[in-house]
Amino acid sequence: MIKVIVVGNGMVGYKFCEKFVAKSGQENFQITVFGEEPRRAYDRVHLSEYFAGKSADDLSMSTSNWYADNNIILNTSELITDISREHKTIHTHLENTHSYDYLVLATGSSAFVPPIEGVDKEGVFVYRTIEDLDAIMAYAKKIKQNGSTEAAVLGGGLLGLEAAKAVRDLGLNPHVVEFAPRLMPRQLDKGASDMLQSKIEELNIGIHLNKSTQFIAGEDAITGMMFEGEKLLKVDMLVISAGIKPRDELGRVAGLEVGVRGGIVVNNKMQTTDPSIYAIGEVALYNHMIYGLVAPGYEMADVAVDQIMQGDKQMRDTIDMSTQLKLIGVEVASFGDPFIENEDVTAIVYENKFSGIYKRINVTKDGKTLLGGILVGDSSDYNSLFQIYSNAMKLPKNPEDLILGSRGGGSSAMGSAMDLPDTAVICSCENVTKGSICCSITEGSCETLSDVVKSTKATSGCGGCKPMVVDLVKATQKSLGKEVKDVVCEHFAYNRQELYDIVKINKFTNHNEVLGTVGVGDGCEICKPVLSSIFSSIYNDTANKHVEAQDSNDRFLANIQRNGTYSVVPRVAGGEISAEKLIVLGEVALKYNLYTKITGGQRIDLFGAELNDLPEIWKILIDNGFESGHAYGKSLRTVKSCVGNTWCRYGMDDSTTFAIELENRYKGLRSPHKIKGGVSGCIRECAEARGKDFGVIAVDGGWNLYICGNGGANPKHAVLFVEQVDKETCLKYLDRFLMFYIRTAGPLVRTSTWLEKLEGGLDYLKEVVIEDSLGIANTLDIEMQGLVDTYECEWTQVVEDPEMQKRFSHFINTDERDENIVFVPMRDQKMPRLW
Repeated sequence: MIKVIVVGNGMVGYKFCEKFVAKSGQENFQITVFGEEPRRAYDRVHLSEYFAGKSADDLSMSTSNWYADNNIILNTSELITDISREHKTIHTHLENTHSYDYLVLATGSSAFVPPIEGVDKEGVFVYRTIEDLDAIMAYAKKIKQNGSTEAAVLGGGLLGLEAAKAVRDLGLNPHVVEFAPRLMPRQLDKGASDMLQSKIEELNIGIHLNKSTQFIAGEDAITGMMFEGEKLLKVDMLVISAGIKPRDELGRVAGLEVGVRGGIVVNNKMQTTDPSIYAIGEVALYNHMIYGLVAPGYEMADVAVDQIMQGDKQMRDTIDMSTQLKLIGVEVASFGDPFIENEDVTAIVYENKFSGIYKRINVTKDGKTLLGGILVGDSSDYNSLFQIYSNAMKLPKNPEDLILGSRGGGSSAMGSAMDLPDTAVICSCENVTKGSICCSITEGSCETLSDVVKSTKATSGCGGCKPMVVDLVKATQKSLGKEVKDVVCEHFAYNRQELYDIVKINKFTNHNEVLGTVGVGDGCEICKPVLSSIFSSIYNDTANKHVEAQDSNDRFLANIQRNGTYSVVPRVAGGEISAEKLIVLGEVALKYNLYTKITGGQRIDLFGAELNDLPEIWKILIDNGFESGHAYGKSLRTVKSCVGNTWCRYGMDDSTTFAIELENRYKGLRSPHKIKGGVSGCIRECAEARGKDFGVIAVDGGWNLYICGNGGANPKHAVLFVEQVDKETCLKYLDRFLMFYIRTAGPLVRTSTWLEKLEGGLDYLKEVVIEDSLGIANTLDIEMQGLVDTYECEWTQVVEDPEMQKRFSHFINTDERDENIVFVPMRDQKMPRLW
């Protein structure tokens, strides 16, 4: 039996074991793992989720019995102190000795702590392990009890911004201190950094750039950070996340070659200067670099496994550092060379400060080659752009289309994923190619997406590649003549459109009827809300009729907030509101001490309502002419308007009246995803109608109708559907379009995505809606009118039914309130305190 010892039980050490187990012939090896932490490997990438309530077990990369089930000996809380290369043995702090045939060093890295005077004071922490997080949480609780709320994070890179989120989640006011002149200096240029900074500052996180910390103030515990120029930042806790340093102590003890700045030197086989010893992950110095991303570490693990099992796999000469992630709720990505600037390169930049989006691509002067880029605020095109870059694919005639979308509504940076070469790496975390994904189906080893994921491990890392993997699986199945169906979940062999037809034809009215007739099992959190939406779309059932099958927001007819309170958003059709109603909203906010904010959809959001108070609040609003705004549902949200020709000298028609008519017509309309509308009185577009699921703009000769746009993280321009029509015609086509979308879209699919996937696209949709090519126009008209005529306010149903009111209580057996909800003042209003 060949003995393999793995030193280090982090993400890369675990991945080495996982890849070893997956190889044929592994039964001839005995793997023994040593980890100095008291638990099995866990996901450090999502470490901040520990603050949000996830346990160590939740973050674990394996089940408790995985190692034993795979004949791997796991030793936790045991530190390796010495290596005897001559005898091929390792020694532990417990005075145990173990022999090896192959030794794999996966010791990773530790937090780099700058040599700042006072850095060893109480209240200064690093952000690296679960034990670090436990200590940070305990100290945060301590200083809050003393009335302190200010904390700092040293480091404005990836880890530093994650740490800042963690500090904020603990209920403290975080400050990010960065020595460089911009955030994430290795990934972002100044424009991207400025955009990221503005988004983060909106979350009340202080950003301090170009700051050199001279010393840590305070006697025994930290009270502040003194910057160059004698500027003091008063804080009571400091989390250091300023980079990493490789844990290469064992390499030094063993006499292995180590880099000048640290790291155990390895070749392209992951071998150190001792052929029997391998180094992988953040301890390995490959091509004179330490790679602080998980994907290169996983590739190193794969190479080491193959080499130990006498294979010939080697590391690539260059390691791509492209990355896509979400930092404090903001999408960020970079690929290729994001900073390249010379006379042979043109940088194309799109910046939208209103939406918080920054995009930059670097292309050759001839416009033929993509060299790199940066995305902030919207990274939806990252996968496509990365594939174009890494495979040197041909660019469109106008390269700016890659980030702006083609004129006329297109938006995809790349065509079909099937156009990629088989060598294209789709899942960079697991180094899975397009060829591996497709061949797993064509060669018969896999049948479904889940089979492909299980076989190749694609999507099992960060998950960013999943949309492309899904497209490849579907396209490959189609190429084999197989039926490709997007079933709702494992309990139904049907997609949403088929379930819609089944419910309608069979006149099913509840979940049990559908499950008992055409489904299996008891249903789940996926199919139950889908069926509830279908019942609402067909019968106009409100969320109150199918309470137990709803998502939490629909169950309580309000959006649950991060601290356990709820928001109340009454409908303000078209944004028009009387002075009397404004006063009522103010009185409600004062009575229940609610935070108030005007939304982007021209209505007022009341935050911080406790569950017990919701029916009382609704009653006051209803008595004064308000009703539910459905801000919590997959339904019509708002129809935004400008003042139109009533007031504006540029207005060409009465946009406000039309917007109110549309919002009142479609209010409560349940759909696969939320729907937003807009009506502008002229082409100056103050209502931003072309960024909505439907938009109407007054022009000379009538109204132009635009459809299938949306804002959010993945903004899409709406496309022109019909122009210069009267109001009645516009309304007729809009009715049909919305009903056809409701009938045919998949669960949680926005109108923009639905149109992109619709076979025949916009031309086909025009044929159905305008030319009635399917002969269903009259049916669509009747169905929409039926929904309009049977509308009921869900809030009113609760207010008038004492039985329904019983579910609006924090506790089942008492009327007591939740004492864990705490607020703090900010800008003269209350804000949630979180810890």
